[in-house]
Amino acid sequence: MFAVPENTIALPQTRGALHPVRIALDTAARRELWAHRLRYDPDQRFSALIEATDEQEVWLLSWLPGQGTDLHDHGPATGAFTVVSGALTEVVAVGSRQVLHHLHAGQSRVFGPDYAHQVRNDGPDPAVTIHVYRDGGRTMRPRHFLLD
Repeated sequence: MFAVPENTIALPQTRGALHPVRIALDTAARRELWAHRLRYDPDQRFSALIEATDEQEVWLLSWLPGQGTDLHDHGPATGAFTVVSGALTEVVAVGSRQVLHHLHAGQSRVFGPDYAHQVRNDGPDPAVTIHVYRDGGRTMRPRHFLLD
């Protein structure tokens, strides 16, 4: 018989303890949780709350071509989003630089406190995303790109 140090035993994970990308991907795969809520609004991005717990919020968003956000951060919140269908462009503000990420169905992005980004649908088709927010919810604070 041998002893196994306590920190090497895999602890059971509750849903709240899962990584936000895992939650977004799992939710995306379970269309019965959100498909009946999906709408496309020609005037603004559509969003619907799928689930709210003490630990996190899970949201469904749809993006028609040309729709997007202004540059913003989520304050102290952490989380992730996954593209379920379509494609989006994420512009991340890194100091005075802008870093572009072209995201397609199945791809995810993670964010932390003060992570500044802009997300938009530059393509010809609608896009659908699942977002997970922790530590502050869905707060959106406006930001501005720094110029050299």
